[in-house]
Amino acid sequence: QVQLAESGGGLVQAGDSLRLSCAASGRTFSGYAMAWFRQTPGKEREFVARISWSGGSTYYADSVKGRFTISRDNAKNTVHLQMNSLKPEDTAVYYCAADRSVVAKTTAGAYDYWGQGTQVTVSS
Repeated sequence: QVQLAESGGGLVQAGDSLRLSCAASGRTFSGYAMAWFRQTPGKEREFVARISWSGGSTYYADSVKGRFTISRDNAKNTVHLQMNSLKPEDTAVYYCAADRSVVAKTTAGAYDYWGQGTQVTVSS
């Protein structure tokens, strides 16, 4: 079991930055690839970014590429999502997720563990 807890969400204006954090506990954190997803009411959970267990590989959705950066600190069992140049369409609940596979995945159903989410609201 891996327990995940997100933090750092809030209300910001368009163009602002925000940094989300996800703290992991339980099984060896470094053995898992980590990802961020987001979801708005009535829509499916959308892939945002993924980072390999070592941190050596990252992958981003086209909608956030160049604005968001995913990183991890295996010594502190944390993963971060730095979000810059935020847009109103980035408004969503953001979730972190853990995956034991080494194959990069962008579908929510492929992930093994989830946090409870943190709300990000970007006003125009």
